Parts: sequence; structure tokens; C-alpha cells
Amino acid sequence: MRLRVPTAAPSSEAASILGSGREISALDTVPFALWAVAGSLDSFEETFWRTVAGLGDRDTTCAIACGISAARVGSAGIPRLWRDRREPLPSLTRA
Repeated sequence: MRLRVPTAAPSSEAASILGSGREISALDTVPFALWAVAGSLDSFEETFWRTVAGLGDRDTTCAIACGISAARVGSAGIPRLWRDRREPLPSLTRA
């Protein structure tokens, strides 16, 4: 089955078509996360808000979508305030 959801669609519509983790499976999580990041490739913050607006398994879908977005935009693309308020990383990962 091939599903097409325009990147300009509201997150709630995309989530209802693609799933957003309510069924706790990759088939119900990954497509929505990829849709969210595809519609905002150069904005980590927009990716986050698009993803969280889909409801469902928010921590999982945001981890997937925002991980992809962070790889694309780098740490400079993540809002400074958000970086400043994160939990400290263990010292062994600060290399």
C-alpha cells in the first residue's frame, strides 16, 4: 500500500493517515516521523512542533524526526535555549 500525504497537510491529518505510534510499532511510527522531518528539512524547531502536534507516541516520533533533523542542521540549528536547558551529557561523550 502506498500512502501519499502532502508535506503541507496538518500534522493531525498526516498522523491519522500514517499513524503516530499509537499502535506502538515501527509501521505506525516511522512513516509519520519521516513525513514530519520531510516538511521542514532545514528547521529543527519546526520539525519538533510538526511532530509533537501529531499526538500519539510523541517521545518516540520526536526522537526519530528530531534525530534526523539534528543530523541535517547540526547543533547550531537547534535553538540555543533548548540546548542550554537539556540534561548534561556524560563526560565520556564530550569528545
